[in-house]
Amino acid sequence: MGARTFVNDRFSSPPSRSLLHGVDMPMLLTVVALIVFGLIMLYSASFDFSFNEYGSSSYMFLRQIKWLGVGILCAFLLSVFDYHKWRRLAVFAMLATIGLLITVLFINESRLGASRTLFEGSYQPSEIAKLVAVIYLSMWLYAKRQSLHDVSFGLIPLGVILGIIGGLIYLQPDLSAVGTVLILGGLLFFLAGADIKQIVFLLVLAIFMGWVVVQFSETGQDRVSSFLAGLKDPTNASYHVQRSFEAVIKGGMFGVGLGQADTKLTGLPFAPTDSIFAVVAEELGLFGAALLMSLYAALVWRGLVIARRAPDMLGTLLASGITFWVGIEALINMAVMVGLMPFAGNALPFVSAGGSNLVSTLCAMGIMLNISRQSGESVRTEANDWRSFGAVIDLRRGNGRRGVSRARRSQRANG
Repeated sequence: MGARTFVNDRFSSPPSRSLLHGVDMPMLLTVVALIVFGLIMLYSASFDFSFNEYGSSSYMFLRQIKWLGVGILCAFLLSVFDYHKWRRLAVFAMLATIGLLITVLFINESRLGASRTLFEGSYQPSEIAKLVAVIYLSMWLYAKRQSLHDVSFGLIPLGVILGIIGGLIYLQPDLSAVGTVLILGGLLFFLAGADIKQIVFLLVLAIFMGWVVVQFSETGQDRVSSFLAGLKDPTNASYHVQRSFEAVIKGGMFGVGLGQADTKLTGLPFAPTDSIFAVVAEELGLFGAALLMSLYAALVWRGLVIARRAPDMLGTLLASGITFWVGIEALINMAVMVGLMPFAGNALPFVSAGGSNLVSTLCAMGIMLNISRQSGESVRTEANDWRSFGAVIDLRRGNGRRGVSRARRSQRANG
């Protein structure tokens, strides 16, 4: 009897003695499936590139395995690290990230016309900046939740924070990362309870800033013009998108077979990284592409369920921000490859080659699992799960307010 506790007329193991207690198993299994899928496709997409560039067909695959090990270790540590403690660490994490983004500009390690990396391309600070931005903004918005309606305490400081992060990333330049950070900032501001007027103003400002960037950025102009030309006539799309179309068409419904794609061998740009979704579509067909999209949809679903069940508003903001981040990255990457968006360099989470993105994403999943463990509501019936699915669209007015109410009751109880 000493090894168990009696709760609600049922015997259960004490939370402290089980690392899986409260863990959202559908989320964990979805992440594992994405990792396995990603490793298989990465090897298929990279063996020719690895051999030509590094003299070994397994070089990029083995490097990804190394970063996977680092990411899994970080994810495990963060899954048992109380997410509330980030309130004391968020400022230091943000300052360190800003320092790294500035260092990138001074080191000026140019690759493919941009300065985004350190240590000879091994580390890309803008990837970790996305996660740190979600953490910092969640902590800041939670702390300021009672005064967000005041423009001087809400909208203006938010603009300064996003401006510093986005500005440093823009100077690299990395337009897709800037866009991702700004979108996440706006979504978190909305979920934290900002006025609709402020949200509308933020949207108008974002559209205006996007227009300015396109007007004064040669890269932005090229991407938008090639995108518009491709919408009118796919044969006028950029070379990258045309080769991606070729891969999708060749793949058909069930693909040409794993490892059998030839587009990656005949000039598909960045096959192991930006264009890996095109390799998936060619080798596994629309069926394989749909399977991958279903895994991302499942991850977003479970992430929003975790956000809905979070024990407080802070957990809701963190889980929502992480979920939207991963979902947006995946959506942009896949949409670009089929010509539905202007070209962007977003990695495909868990699939694209790249240690910075993989480790950052796994760290985010560790935080998500910690939130689910603390919710104490992960073990539910399937019917309850589907009811939660219908409720996750009300994150702004649901769990967040309940979390505030619980916090107020706790404060009154403690005097």
